[in-house]
Amino acid sequence: MKSLKNILNLLLFLLIIVGFSQCASTQKLEDKLPLEIDDVYYQHWVSGVKGGGAGYNLYIPIKSNPNHIVLDSLYFKGQQVKLELKNESVFVGRFKSKANKKHDIIMSSDPLAEYGNKAPEASKSIPFKLSDAECIVSYKKGKKTLYYKISNITKKVSAKYP
Repeated sequence: MKSLKNILNLLLFLLIIVGFSQCASTQKLEDKLPLEIDDVYYQHWVSGVKGGGAGYNLYIPIKSNPNHIVLDSLYFKGQQVKLELKNESVFVGRFKSKANKKHDIIMSSDPLAEYGNKAPEASKSIPFKLSDAECIVSYKKGKKTLYYKISNITKKVSAKYP
């Protein structure tokens, strides 16, 4: 009876160890991206209208895409955004900053007057440690999500919109 209890405890322990060992390998970086990319760069932008917004766009120009891979998300400077296909040869990640944003906050001594105010958004941390010249791109291959690190990202001159 005691040996049966020891065997069950050992099996339970092994099951827990196997379950936790799968957690460590969820976001492994790939060695090669299945499409050819050109020089990746980002560019700050500022709206000329007060409250019109500001931010930066990261551009990933592609040379060729033989497998018709679609890039999904981008992790850069502590933020994550979905990538958009600007045209057939450039993916763009659009990051908005809090600078030059319109703030519609009602401050009043009457709590009912402040009812329409939105709560501040909590910043989410990304699961990667990156320098300012690195980003992570996620893409799907079948049903599996894969990650690739791009280094040596350059900064171009800021764009100012009227």
